[in-house]
Amino acid sequence: MNSQRFHVAWIALIAALGGCTIMPPVPRAPVTVDVPDGDSRRCAGVLHDLDQAVARAGVADAMAARVTGFPHLRASRFLASYAGDTLHEAQFAEWIRRMGTLGADGYAVEIANLPAAEMERLEIRRAIADGRHADAARAVSECVRRLAAADLASPGRRLLLREAVHVRDEYLDWQRVVGIYWLTRIPFAHGIGRWQESVRQTFGRAPEALPVAGVLRRYAPPPVTLSHAEAAAILARSSHNALGIPDPTGADRDRLFAAYAPVFEIDTSGPADRPGALAWRGGDAPEVDTARVAVYRRISHTRYRGRVLLQLNYALWFPERPRDSGWDILGGHLDGLVWRVTLAPDGAPWVFDSIHHCGCYHQFFPTARAVPRAAPATLDESAFVPQRAPDLAENMRIILRVAPGTHYLQAVMTDDRKDSRSVEYALREDDALRSLPLPQGGSRSAFGPDGIVAGTERDERYWFWPMGVPEPGAMRQWGRHATAFVGRRHFDDADLFEKYFELTPP
Repeated sequence: MNSQRFHVAWIALIAALGGCTIMPPVPRAPVTVDVPDGDSRRCAGVLHDLDQAVARAGVADAMAARVTGFPHLRASRFLASYAGDTLHEAQFAEWIRRMGTLGADGYAVEIANLPAAEMERLEIRRAIADGRHADAARAVSECVRRLAAADLASPGRRLLLREAVHVRDEYLDWQRVVGIYWLTRIPFAHGIGRWQESVRQTFGRAPEALPVAGVLRRYAPPPVTLSHAEAAAILARSSHNALGIPDPTGADRDRLFAAYAPVFEIDTSGPADRPGALAWRGGDAPEVDTARVAVYRRISHTRYRGRVLLQLNYALWFPERPRDSGWDILGGHLDGLVWRVTLAPDGAPWVFDSIHHCGCYHQFFPTARAVPRAAPATLDESAFVPQRAPDLAENMRIILRVAPGTHYLQAVMTDDRKDSRSVEYALREDDALRSLPLPQGGSRSAFGPDGIVAGTERDERYWFWPMGVPEPGAMRQWGRHATAFVGRRHFDDADLFEKYFELTPP
């Protein structure tokens, strides 16, 4: 009886703590943004009404963080890293411009996903009726531009903006408190170490010695040739902005993505191992259309010793991770992985890394030019390197061997052998997943307002929650990937590669 009372009391304590800590955090004091003219005041009102409609409809886009007191601006972790830097006039203007672009893009996604009834209630409809803009997204983009110009013109607002730009991390402190993280992280760290050792053993085998459960199928990108010198020229000419951020567009962007896209060699033992395009088919969660083989592309950036390096991201989606048994806590709806190529300024790959869409299984594959830094003596997860990247001659492709069912990476290799049986995949924009067409008309994001793909929850959440990651194992949106259970780390941390590697000359 005493034991039962103890357990009941303990459960009640956890519930009480949880009840207290899951309440929304006390908001920071609002940053007052004075708008100097009538048009700017009207724009602020338009955005306020739009935010209210987006909240009512539950269609908020979670990719970029909103800036408190500056509703027209949104920030990534990369852009937030400039908040404490000394920026001259042109750099500050470029910084605001890029946050304004994220803001306008986020609003465009939300407008596209708004139900018609909510659109009819918006003030912005009157602006469209007056003929001032062709559509609501353009009207909002103009408001963003106007308000960003007012920010730039006001020294006071600049100071407030520096203080307001912040992207919170993807960890819930209340879960770590209730889960006694400082104790429970110890067995978790040991478990992660055991998993890493098993992965090293897999990568230590010759690719031809790996078991094959089904049929090896290759998926390859469209053929293209691009020398490192040509890639370096693209990086240089696309960096002609005040912050020196390489931002290729048009044909240059297409050539870079096509040149460094990997070949996926997938051990296919069933329908769950056939990749495809995400689509809505009438259910509560998006599904994978395996009749359309697609890899989703995204540009990102990292900072290294005062320079900005370009990153090419390639995302592959599978219909599911099938359960091995009734006790399999890792299986569930949808699965997939992201492969990232970080380019040195000379156009050659520097480091490759990969995660699954849950943010799990973060692995680094450094080239010979990437020297790992010494890991600190801590339980926190560091850069896990199961294999060095193979030597990659110009116009050779990385080939990724993918396991059946789990979709774990098993080998990173190169091969100049032309496989006529390869299926050519299409490169699509990752941003398209933020507004996918619905069968009955209209559109909806693949991701919820919390950045999670509904219906992809895993049973591991019942066991891993003390580590503070929300919905561990669930698929999530770009910018929302926590990649360490022990410690704090994100796939898009601006200093991630500077923290782990030294870039040596060619």
